[in-house]
Amino acid sequence: MAVPKQKKGRGATHSRRSANSKLSAPARSVCPQCGAPKLPHHVCPNCGHYKDREVIVTE
Repeated sequence: MAVPKQKKGRGATHSRRSANSKLSAPARSVCPQCGAPKLPHHVCPNCGHYKDREVIVTE
């Protein structure tokens, strides 16, 4: 089995580990009632509708 001759530096270790920790923007969809952006499968925070019915009463 191959064994490394020297220890890897801290920068090489951290850059390798940080390659998979990139944040991505959450998915967005458009509310069919008011047209505001919202998260998919969530109640619209603007008008309170979900699946063509009013779930939360908003003013």
